[in-house]
Amino acid sequence: MKKVAFYTLGCKLNYSETSTISRMFEQKGYKKVDFTDTPDIFIINTCSVTENADKKCHKIVREARGISPEAYVAIIGCYAQLKPKEISEIPGVDAVLGAAEKFRLVELLDGFVRKPQPEVYTSEVEAAKSFNTSYSAQDRTRTFMKVQDGCDYSCSFCTIPLARGSSRSDTISNIVKTAEEIARTNVKEIVLTGVNTGDFGLQDGKRVEHFVDLIKELDKVAGIERFRISSIEPNLLTDEIIEFVATSNRFVPHFHIPLQSGSNKILKLMRRRYQRELYTSRVEKIKAVMPRCCIGVDVIVGFPGETHEDFLETYQFLNELDISYLHVFTYSERNNTLAATLPGTVSTKERAERSKMLHILSDKKRRKFYEEHIGNEFTVLFENDIENGFMHGFTENYIRVSAKYDPILINELKPVRLTGINPAGLMEAEESTQEALHHMS
Repeated sequence: MKKVAFYTLGCKLNYSETSTISRMFEQKGYKKVDFTDTPDIFIINTCSVTENADKKCHKIVREARGISPEAYVAIIGCYAQLKPKEISEIPGVDAVLGAAEKFRLVELLDGFVRKPQPEVYTSEVEAAKSFNTSYSAQDRTRTFMKVQDGCDYSCSFCTIPLARGSSRSDTISNIVKTAEEIARTNVKEIVLTGVNTGDFGLQDGKRVEHFVDLIKELDKVAGIERFRISSIEPNLLTDEIIEFVATSNRFVPHFHIPLQSGSNKILKLMRRRYQRELYTSRVEKIKAVMPRCCIGVDVIVGFPGETHEDFLETYQFLNELDISYLHVFTYSERNNTLAATLPGTVSTKERAERSKMLHILSDKKRRKFYEEHIGNEFTVLFENDIENGFMHGFTENYIRVSAKYDPILINELKPVRLTGINPAGLMEAEESTQEALHHMS
């Protein structure tokens, strides 16, 4: 029985696909092992959103070769689709598979016997037309389930459409079946993922279903306590979606909405499909119907042409917005993107300074959001995440809670009252009044 190990770089979508591919290996009789357990085969699923992701791929290959010098090393994922020749020239790489081939690697690399030259299986990205159902299964608390893949948007900084192809989706009926399958594994929370999740419903280039109809059907799935939407574009986040989440049985009050810039000038250069005014209206709508909703924001600093004044406009916009935290990305030049050709390059030093400012702002926003909830009661889903005798979990509105380790609580939804913030910036909690009364009775 050959041993196979997996390493995933990048987004939750990649994690869901790696997990699905690992199950394909196990079905064929391979034994899945840890990366350090001298595997016979390494599968490295790559990202190419930033330059650092490319560098990480090189490093992971070196690490794999150090662990098992004679093992077979295959590279899949976005980087593999964008630069197959470059990857095939990395010392120690045995195979490279593109977007249309990665789910067939067990078949294409039959036996995983090392050859004198690397094997390269890639097609033009237009060949990536099929939708491969995927979900993660390593964490028994939460699962990331892919509902959409690819992207038809043409943001000037992004390589994802070149790496994953056009927008396409599973069907609502198939997704519901997958959710029911996941429910049988005792997972309590499903996170819906995709490249452009809100664009769900396209099949063969035609819109046959809609995202709001998908979440309405998933809300009926028994056995799953929570559904969470991983990320959704502001122009696709409709009033109907917001209002449904506000009244649903299982969808939690948490939205992650990419902004990228608070300057309309920069948004236009980025080729985003909205301006800041629309973003403001989405946040206001959410808070009107879900005052305690958590709102996360993606933002990019140092985009070409972003002056100091443009950045301050973004900073002030975010500072005044009723949001909960930021994911800050430092702009990175990517080949074959329009942004890489634009004038007005921002220095590396200036990019770092702007990133630091927004990270500090994010910490302030998160703390303020946490402080607003002290004294209130929520339900925490505790995870198998133990550190120094403490375990962690998230409330429905994405407040991270720390509590003394108790194995009985893992993968359980526990009513708690939030009591304060510890030195690490995590929320502390005690048994809720409602739960305590239940025990007394």
